[in-house]
Amino acid sequence: MYNVVTIRDTIRIPPKLFTESIEESVKKALREQYEGRLDKDMGVIITVTNPREIGDGKIIPGDGAAYHTVMFDALTFKPEVHEVLKGKISEITDFGAFIRFGPIDGLVHVSQVTDDFMSYNEKTQCLVGKDSKKTLKKEDVVTARVIAVSMKGTVSESKINLTMRQEGLGKKEWMKKKGEKTEKPVKKSKKEKK
Repeated sequence: MYNVVTIRDTIRIPPKLFTESIEESVKKALREQYEGRLDKDMGVIITVTNPREIGDGKIIPGDGAAYHTVMFDALTFKPEVHEVLKGKISEITDFGAFIRFGPIDGLVHVSQVTDDFMSYNEKTQCLVGKDSKKTLKKEDVVTARVIAVSMKGTVSESKINLTMRQEGLGKKEWMKKKGEKTEKPVKKSKKEKK
C-alpha cells in the first residue's frame, strides 16, 4: 500500500551543499539519506517531498556539517497481507515467478500460480499449465494477492510471498467471462472404460 507520511528529523548537510540555498541543500540531503531505504514500520521510502519548518543549523566541532531539524513528507510503499496488487513479471524460474510491483519484487511459488500443475519450460523461459495450457512469461502483467510479508533490513533482504490461485487473480486472459462455466473433464464410468 502506498502512503504519504510526515516525518520530523535532524538532517546532516555536508559543507559541499553550503553553496546552494538552504531549501535545495535540505532536499538533496533528505533524498540521499532517505530515498530507497527500508523502514520496518513505514516500508520502502520511494521519495521525499515538501521539506518545511527548517530549523536553525547547528555545527558540531570537528564535523564541519550543519545539522537542521526539518519536517518533510515521504511517499512510502509497504505491502500488507491480503492486499491485491498489479505488477509485471520480472523473472521466471523453475520454482516460481518474481513480480515487480512498486519498488520491490514478490515471489509467486509455482504451486501458487494456478490450480493447475505448472511446469517450467527452460527453452521458452515460461511456466506452462499441464491441463489448462495457461502460460506465464517475463513481462506479463498479472494481479496477485499478498500472503506473507517479511520486511528485513534492506529491500533485497525482504521477502513478499504472493498467490494467484484465487478467482480474479493472474493474467487478464485467464479471467472467466461473466456467466461462463468452467469446463471440467468428463470422467468415464466404470462401464464405459471396459
